[in-house]
Amino acid sequence: MTGDFRTYTGFHSSHLVVDHDIIVHLPPGYFVDDRRYAVLYLQDGQNLFDPATAYGGQEWRADETADMLIGSGKVEPLILVGIYNAGHARIDEYTASKDRSVGKGGHAHLYGRMLVEELKPFIDREYRTLPDRQHTGVGGSSLGGLVSLTIGLKYPDVFGKLAVMSPSVWWDHRAILRTVAACQVSSNGHTTHHFPRPRIWLDIGTAEGQSTTEDVRLLRDALAGKGWRDGLDLAYYEADGAGHNERAWGDRVGPMLQFLFPSSP
Repeated sequence: MTGDFRTYTGFHSSHLVVDHDIIVHLPPGYFVDDRRYAVLYLQDGQNLFDPATAYGGQEWRADETADMLIGSGKVEPLILVGIYNAGHARIDEYTASKDRSVGKGGHAHLYGRMLVEELKPFIDREYRTLPDRQHTGVGGSSLGGLVSLTIGLKYPDVFGKLAVMSPSVWWDHRAILRTVAACQVSSNGHTTHHFPRPRIWLDIGTAEGQSTTEDVRLLRDALAGKGWRDGLDLAYYEADGAGHNERAWGDRVGPMLQFLFPSSP
């Protein structure tokens, strides 16, 4: 682990049955000046920074990557907030509907309320953040990527940047495609909530399986059909030979941060 961290054990939510551990990585220079910072909230927080807690002992190295890019001026200084998953409740919290083939799911709306109504206000109180949507992102991988997109589309007034890595498009017969199709976007690029489309990083590894890759391509096309523009407010990336694992997602943290949080000129 590199840099300054703060941890909160058992963050309690009135919306969820299970409490969540939270880990906060502060950018270089946080204690040197009084500036305010962008924030990226990431799912499966135990996999981000520490091999001792990461699945299979393989962390994303998100702290090292962020600090390096901030130091080189390629990414604006930002705070990373890792939300540990809830173990046995992870599938329920990370999905918006029940998948009968799995027998679980459907609590993403409650998880989203925890993020928006409880965790974000807590982080904004405790740290010098830039709380507006333009400086606030949410992201994750696999089911964590799925729930991040779901929450981002529901709360475009809160989250202006979405990191959607190897999302589980297959869940509940590709329910996320129906969610995108139902998203109302006006001709001026605003959703029905009267906020611009969130900026989205979307990726997949080509070694995750042909059907998985095809599913994510369908998601890309669905977003494009709703007005997201490749290279402008949508970045789509296929990582050649990358599998569905922590190492692969860690390798893509750099380009993801550079697209979502580029350093201001």
